[in-house]
Amino acid sequence: MSNDTIEARRPGALLQRRRAEAAGWMFVSPAVLLFLVFVAGPFVFAIVLAFLKWDLLTQPEFVGMANFERLFSDPELPGVLWNTFVFAFASIVTHLLFGLLLALAVNSLISRVVGYFARVAIFFPFLISWAAVSLLWKYVLDPTFGYVGQYAAMVGIELPNFLADPAWALPAIIFIDLWHTLGFTFIIMLAGLQTVPSELIEAARTDGASSWQIFWTVTLPLMSPTMFFATIITFIGAFQIFDPIQIITKGGPQGSTTTIIMYLFEKGFQAFDMGYAAAVALLVFVIVMGVTLLQFLGRRRWVHES
Repeated sequence: MSNDTIEARRPGALLQRRRAEAAGWMFVSPAVLLFLVFVAGPFVFAIVLAFLKWDLLTQPEFVGMANFERLFSDPELPGVLWNTFVFAFASIVTHLLFGLLLALAVNSLISRVVGYFARVAIFFPFLISWAAVSLLWKYVLDPTFGYVGQYAAMVGIELPNFLADPAWALPAIIFIDLWHTLGFTFIIMLAGLQTVPSELIEAARTDGASSWQIFWTVTLPLMSPTMFFATIITFIGAFQIFDPIQIITKGGPQGSTTTIIMYLFEKGFQAFDMGYAAAVALLVFVIVMGVTLLQFLGRRRWVHES
Protein backbone atom coordinates (compact mmCIF):
# COMPACT_ATOMS: atom_id res chain seq x y z
CA MET A 1 0.00 0.00 0.00
CA SER A 2 1.53 3.30 -1.08
CA ASN A 3 2.13 6.27 1.23
CA ASP A 4 -0.38 8.36 -0.78
CA THR A 5 -3.09 5.70 -0.18
CA ILE A 6 -2.33 5.56 3.53
CA GLU A 7 -2.28 9.34 3.85
CA ALA A 8 -5.48 9.69 1.78
CA ARG A 9 -7.35 7.72 4.50
CA ARG A 10 -6.32 10.32 7.07
CA PRO A 11 -8.34 13.51 6.64
CA GLY A 12 -6.13 16.42 5.57
CA ALA A 13 -2.85 14.46 5.65
CA LEU A 14 -2.40 14.35 1.89
CA LEU A 15 -3.34 18.01 1.52
CA GLN A 16 -0.86 18.93 4.26
CA ARG A 17 1.86 16.98 2.51
CA ARG A 18 1.14 18.69 -0.82
CA ARG A 19 1.29 22.08 0.88
CA ALA A 20 4.68 21.21 2.41
CA GLU A 21 6.02 20.15 -0.99
CA ALA A 22 4.70 23.34 -2.58
CA ALA A 23 6.36 25.42 0.13
CA GLY A 24 9.64 23.59 -0.46
CA TRP A 25 9.53 24.24 -4.19
CA MET A 26 8.69 27.88 -3.51
CA PHE A 27 11.78 28.29 -1.34
CA VAL A 28 14.16 26.64 -3.82
CA SER A 29 12.63 28.24 -6.92
CA PRO A 30 14.82 31.43 -6.77
CA ALA A 31 17.99 29.30 -6.69
CA VAL A 32 16.70 27.05 -9.48
CA LEU A 33 15.75 30.09 -11.57
CA LEU A 34 19.18 31.70 -11.07
CA PHE A 35 20.89 28.42 -12.00
CA LEU A 36 18.84 28.10 -15.20
CA VAL A 37 19.41 31.74 -16.22
CA PHE A 38 23.07 32.21 -15.31
CA VAL A 39 24.55 28.66 -15.52
CA ALA A 40 22.52 26.16 -17.54
CA GLY A 41 21.28 28.69 -20.11
CA PRO A 42 24.71 30.17 -20.98
CA PHE A 43 26.23 26.68 -21.06
CA VAL A 44 23.68 25.46 -23.61
CA PHE A 45 24.09 28.70 -25.58
CA ALA A 46 27.89 28.20 -25.65
CA ILE A 47 27.44 24.67 -27.02
CA VAL A 48 25.19 25.97 -29.80
CA LEU A 49 27.51 28.92 -30.49
CA ALA A 50 30.51 26.61 -30.89
CA PHE A 51 28.93 25.19 -34.06
CA LEU A 52 28.44 28.63 -35.61
CA LYS A 53 30.52 31.32 -37.28
CA TRP A 54 29.30 34.64 -35.90
CA ASP A 55 30.83 38.11 -35.53
CA LEU A 56 27.83 39.70 -33.74
CA LEU A 57 27.10 41.87 -36.81
CA THR A 58 26.13 39.40 -39.55
CA GLN A 59 23.82 36.41 -39.52
CA PRO A 60 25.25 33.32 -37.75
CA GLU A 61 26.45 30.60 -40.12
CA PHE A 62 26.43 26.91 -39.20
CA VAL A 63 29.97 25.50 -39.67
CA GLY A 64 29.65 22.12 -37.96
CA MET A 65 32.86 20.94 -36.26
CA ALA A 66 35.08 23.58 -37.91
CA ASN A 67 35.65 25.55 -34.67
CA PHE A 68 36.70 22.40 -32.82
CA GLU A 69 39.04 21.39 -35.67
CA ARG A 70 40.69 24.83 -35.35
CA LEU A 71 41.55 24.03 -31.73
CA PHE A 72 43.91 21.27 -32.89
CA SER A 73 45.62 23.43 -35.55
CA ASP A 74 45.78 26.75 -33.68
CA PRO A 75 49.51 27.62 -33.34
CA GLU A 76 48.87 29.97 -30.40
CA LEU A 77 46.88 27.53 -28.27
CA PRO A 78 49.78 25.32 -27.00
CA GLY A 79 51.60 28.37 -25.62
CA VAL A 80 48.42 29.67 -24.02
CA LEU A 81 47.73 26.30 -22.38
CA TRP A 82 51.34 26.10 -21.18
CA ASN A 83 51.05 29.53 -19.51
CA THR A 84 47.76 28.49 -17.91
CA PHE A 85 49.06 25.19 -16.53
CA VAL A 86 52.27 26.83 -15.26
CA PHE A 87 50.19 29.46 -13.50
CA ALA A 88 47.82 26.81 -12.06
CA PHE A 89 50.66 24.55 -10.86
CA ALA A 90 52.57 27.44 -9.28
CA SER A 91 49.38 28.72 -7.64
CA ILE A 92 48.57 25.34 -6.10
CA VAL A 93 52.11 24.81 -4.75
CA THR A 94 52.57 28.32 -3.34
CA HIS A 95 49.05 28.63 -1.92
CA LEU A 96 49.15 25.28 -0.15
CA LEU A 97 52.71 25.75 1.14
CA PHE A 98 52.42 29.32 2.42
CA GLY A 99 48.78 28.92 3.47
CA LEU A 100 49.67 25.92 5.63
CA LEU A 101 52.78 27.57 7.09
CA LEU A 102 50.86 30.72 7.99
CA ALA A 103 48.02 28.67 9.49
CA LEU A 104 50.48 26.69 11.62
CA ALA A 105 52.18 29.90 12.77
CA VAL A 106 48.93 31.70 13.65
CA ASN A 107 47.44 28.60 15.29
CA SER A 108 50.46 28.34 17.59
CA LEU A 109 50.14 31.91 18.83
CA ILE A 110 49.35 32.01 22.53
CA SER A 111 48.00 35.58 22.61
CA ARG A 112 44.44 35.78 21.27
CA VAL A 113 44.81 39.48 20.45
CA VAL A 114 47.88 38.86 18.31
CA GLY A 115 46.13 35.87 16.70
CA TYR A 116 43.08 37.95 15.73
CA PHE A 117 45.31 40.73 14.37
CA ALA A 118 47.31 38.20 12.33
CA ARG A 119 44.10 36.69 10.87
CA VAL A 120 42.84 40.12 9.78
CA ALA A 121 46.22 41.21 8.40
CA ILE A 122 46.67 38.07 6.30
CA PHE A 123 43.08 37.96 5.04
CA PHE A 124 42.78 41.71 4.35
CA PRO A 125 44.34 41.75 0.81
CA PHE A 126 41.66 39.28 -0.32
CA LEU A 127 39.00 41.91 0.41
CA ILE A 128 40.55 44.43 -2.01
CA SER A 129 39.22 44.40 -5.57
CA TRP A 130 41.39 42.95 -8.32
CA ALA A 131 41.34 46.33 -10.11
CA ALA A 132 42.88 48.15 -7.14
CA VAL A 133 45.41 45.37 -6.50
CA SER A 134 46.46 45.29 -10.15
CA LEU A 135 46.96 49.05 -10.37
CA LEU A 136 48.84 49.04 -7.05
CA TRP A 137 51.35 46.40 -8.14
CA LYS A 138 51.63 47.88 -11.63
CA TYR A 139 52.98 51.07 -10.06
CA VAL A 140 55.02 49.29 -7.38
CA LEU A 141 56.87 47.20 -10.00
CA ASP A 142 57.30 50.06 -12.45
CA PRO A 143 61.05 50.29 -13.26
CA THR A 144 61.03 54.11 -13.41
CA PHE A 145 59.25 55.22 -10.24
CA GLY A 146 58.20 51.98 -8.51
CA TYR A 147 59.24 51.44 -4.90
CA VAL A 148 60.82 48.03 -5.57
CA GLY A 149 63.18 49.38 -8.23
CA GLN A 150 64.06 52.48 -6.21
CA TYR A 151 64.90 50.59 -3.01
CA ALA A 152 66.91 48.00 -4.94
CA ALA A 153 68.88 50.78 -6.70
CA MET A 154 69.69 52.34 -3.29
CA VAL A 155 71.58 49.17 -2.32
CA GLY A 156 73.19 48.78 -5.74
CA ILE A 157 70.90 46.05 -7.14
CA GLU A 158 69.65 46.41 -10.69
CA LEU A 159 66.34 44.62 -11.09
CA PRO A 160 64.76 43.52 -14.37
CA ASN A 161 61.63 45.16 -15.71
CA PHE A 162 59.34 42.50 -14.27
CA LEU A 163 56.23 43.35 -16.26
CA ALA A 164 57.96 43.98 -19.61
CA ASP A 165 60.38 41.04 -19.59
CA PRO A 166 58.87 37.81 -21.07
CA ALA A 167 60.92 35.74 -18.60
CA TRP A 168 59.64 37.64 -15.54
CA ALA A 169 56.10 38.72 -16.45
CA LEU A 170 54.33 35.43 -15.60
CA PRO A 171 56.23 34.93 -12.29
CA ALA A 172 55.28 38.51 -11.40
CA ILE A 173 51.60 37.75 -12.05
CA ILE A 174 51.91 34.56 -9.97
CA PHE A 175 53.37 36.58 -7.09
CA ILE A 176 50.64 39.24 -7.32
CA ASP A 177 47.95 36.56 -7.34
CA LEU A 178 49.57 34.91 -4.30
CA TRP A 179 49.68 38.24 -2.42
CA HIS A 180 46.01 38.89 -3.17
CA THR A 181 44.38 35.47 -2.65
CA LEU A 182 46.62 33.75 -0.09
CA GLY A 183 44.35 34.96 2.72
CA PHE A 184 41.51 32.78 1.41
CA THR A 185 43.68 29.64 1.40
CA PHE A 186 45.04 30.62 4.83
CA ILE A 187 41.53 30.75 6.30
CA ILE A 188 40.68 27.33 4.84
CA MET A 189 43.90 25.84 6.24
CA LEU A 190 43.38 27.45 9.64
CA ALA A 191 39.84 26.07 9.83
CA GLY A 192 41.10 22.60 8.94
CA LEU A 193 43.94 22.84 11.43
CA GLN A 194 41.55 23.65 14.25
CA THR A 195 39.56 20.46 13.56
CA VAL A 196 42.58 18.28 14.40
CA PRO A 197 41.73 16.65 17.78
CA SER A 198 44.02 17.98 20.47
CA GLU A 199 43.77 14.60 22.26
CA LEU A 200 45.75 12.92 19.45
CA ILE A 201 48.47 15.56 19.60
CA GLU A 202 48.70 15.29 23.39
CA ALA A 203 48.85 11.48 23.17
CA ALA A 204 51.67 11.67 20.61
CA ARG A 205 53.53 14.19 22.76
CA THR A 206 53.10 11.94 25.79
CA ASP A 207 54.61 9.06 23.80
CA GLY A 208 57.69 11.19 23.19
CA ALA A 209 57.08 12.27 19.60
CA SER A 210 58.92 15.38 18.45
CA SER A 211 57.14 18.39 16.96
CA TRP A 212 58.13 17.30 13.46
CA GLN A 213 56.87 13.73 14.07
CA ILE A 214 53.56 15.07 15.41
CA PHE A 215 53.17 17.28 12.34
CA TRP A 216 54.13 14.54 9.85
CA THR A 217 52.20 11.62 11.37
CA VAL A 218 49.22 13.32 13.02
CA THR A 219 48.54 16.85 11.79
CA LEU A 220 49.33 16.48 8.10
CA PRO A 221 47.25 13.30 7.49
CA LEU A 222 44.27 14.83 9.29
CA MET A 223 44.74 18.02 7.26
CA SER A 224 44.76 16.16 3.93
CA PRO A 225 40.97 16.52 3.27
CA THR A 226 41.32 20.29 3.75
CA MET A 227 44.37 20.38 1.47
CA PHE A 228 42.48 18.35 -1.13
CA PHE A 229 39.64 20.89 -1.07
CA ALA A 230 42.11 23.80 -1.29
CA THR A 231 43.85 22.13 -4.25
CA ILE A 232 40.61 21.87 -6.24
CA ILE A 233 39.48 25.40 -5.41
CA THR A 234 42.90 26.86 -6.27
CA PHE A 235 43.10 24.98 -9.57
CA ILE A 236 39.65 26.13 -10.70
CA GLY A 237 40.43 29.69 -9.63
CA ALA A 238 43.76 29.62 -11.47
CA PHE A 239 42.04 28.64 -14.72
CA GLN A 240 39.73 31.66 -14.31
CA ILE A 241 42.50 34.24 -13.82
CA PHE A 242 41.78 37.27 -15.98
CA ASP A 243 41.54 40.64 -14.22
CA PRO A 244 45.20 41.23 -13.21
CA ILE A 245 46.47 40.08 -16.60
CA GLN A 246 44.06 42.32 -18.50
CA ILE A 247 44.91 45.35 -16.35
CA ILE A 248 48.67 44.89 -15.90
CA THR A 249 50.08 43.19 -19.01
CA LYS A 250 47.13 42.60 -21.38
CA GLY A 251 48.61 39.18 -22.13
CA GLY A 252 52.08 40.48 -23.02
CA PRO A 253 54.95 40.81 -23.39
CA GLN A 254 55.08 38.53 -26.43
CA GLY A 255 52.14 36.51 -25.12
CA SER A 256 54.05 35.35 -22.04
CA THR A 257 51.08 36.05 -19.72
CA THR A 258 48.24 35.08 -22.05
CA THR A 259 46.17 32.45 -20.25
CA ILE A 260 43.25 30.49 -21.69
CA ILE A 261 40.58 32.89 -20.37
CA MET A 262 42.57 35.86 -21.69
CA TYR A 263 42.78 34.12 -25.06
CA LEU A 264 39.02 33.43 -24.98
CA PHE A 265 38.41 37.15 -24.32
CA GLU A 266 40.66 38.17 -27.21
CA LYS A 267 38.91 35.85 -29.66
CA GLY A 268 35.40 36.67 -28.50
CA PHE A 269 35.40 40.36 -27.68
CA GLN A 270 38.35 41.77 -29.63
CA ALA A 271 38.35 39.63 -32.79
CA PHE A 272 34.55 39.03 -32.53
CA ASP A 273 35.07 35.39 -33.47
CA MET A 274 32.29 34.24 -31.16
CA GLY A 275 32.01 30.68 -32.46
CA TYR A 276 35.69 29.92 -31.91
CA ALA A 277 35.61 31.66 -28.51
CA ALA A 278 32.73 29.35 -27.52
CA ALA A 279 34.79 26.34 -28.62
CA VAL A 280 37.68 27.59 -26.43
CA ALA A 281 35.24 27.97 -23.53
CA LEU A 282 34.11 24.37 -23.94
CA LEU A 283 37.78 23.32 -24.01
CA VAL A 284 38.26 25.08 -20.67
CA PHE A 285 35.23 23.24 -19.29
CA VAL A 286 36.57 19.87 -20.45
CA ILE A 287 40.05 20.53 -19.00
CA VAL A 288 38.75 21.72 -15.62
CA MET A 289 36.29 18.84 -15.36
CA GLY A 290 38.91 16.31 -16.46
CA VAL A 291 41.61 17.48 -14.05
CA THR A 292 39.10 17.72 -11.19
CA LEU A 293 37.90 14.18 -11.92
CA LEU A 294 41.51 12.94 -11.89
CA GLN A 295 42.05 14.65 -8.56
CA PHE A 296 39.02 12.87 -7.11
CA LEU A 297 40.17 9.53 -8.53
CA GLY A 298 43.64 9.99 -7.04
CA ARG A 299 42.56 11.32 -3.65
CA ARG A 300 42.66 7.87 -2.00
CA ARG A 301 46.45 7.82 -2.46
CA TRP A 302 47.01 10.78 -0.15
CA VAL A 303 43.75 11.94 1.45
CA HIS A 304 43.02 10.58 4.93
CA GLU A 305 39.27 9.83 4.89
CA SER A 306 38.68 7.65 7.95
